[in-house]
Amino acid sequence: MDLVRPEEVLFQIARAIDERRGFWVANHNLHSLFLYRQDEEFRRFFRRADLIEVDSVPVIGWARLVGRRSRTFHRCTYLDWRSLFWNAVTEKGWRVFFVGGQPGVAERARAEILAQWPQARLQVRHGFFDAEPRSAENKALLREIELSGADIVLVGMGMPRQEKWILANAGALGGRVVLPIGGAFDYEAGEQVPCPRWLGRLGFEGLFRLCMDPQRLFVRYCVEPWWLIGPAGRDVLRLVKAGWSRLAEALDVGAELG
Repeated sequence: MDLVRPEEVLFQIARAIDERRGFWVANHNLHSLFLYRQDEEFRRFFRRADLIEVDSVPVIGWARLVGRRSRTFHRCTYLDWRSLFWNAVTEKGWRVFFVGGQPGVAERARAEILAQWPQARLQVRHGFFDAEPRSAENKALLREIELSGADIVLVGMGMPRQEKWILANAGALGGRVVLPIGGAFDYEAGEQVPCPRWLGRLGFEGLFRLCMDPQRLFVRYCVEPWWLIGPAGRDVLRLVKAGWSRLAEALDVGAELG
């Protein structure tokens, strides 16, 4: 994970666009950590990513527990850098292409964004298509992205589909900035109610989302985290062992000096 603030994410995006090089941004939360342990293709995406944001206060706490200097302001996702992003898109003239969501949702999200940033250059396409790399629909989508001249591709298909799609089409996406953003455009379109950012910074976004959509998110928030207790315990055990080893070395040095 990269402990970055929204301003740093935008700086990295701008530099990649200026240098005309591909740049993938990933994000980790408890759900992604669960999937990471289950799916090799998903792991490959994270190994390929150039920047990995932290999308979870519990993960920030975990990182701090094992020695990373993480803070709550390192929580960094689309909703955290949304205004900075669209301001930059407008000011710098970046072209953005979004793919994801149900038919009609992306168009409504686009209308909401353009109502706030009329100069934003944004094209959208729903995420209901045959995502197999050789399919006619997938090839047509990639051609549409190419013709748009997009500098940035936002992919909102949900984990792990969006990450696998990006990985499978890496060559066609070329030297673009690519960001998987999950259901962010559902929030833009008013399909879902976003968690207030102050509540998210306190670590209650998962609870808020669970209350808003319990049927869809029960397994994600109430079952999957239990599978991470073992790895978390091993991290803590390694930290304790390392601490005892350093203490023993210090005592040995003290004894020699004495």
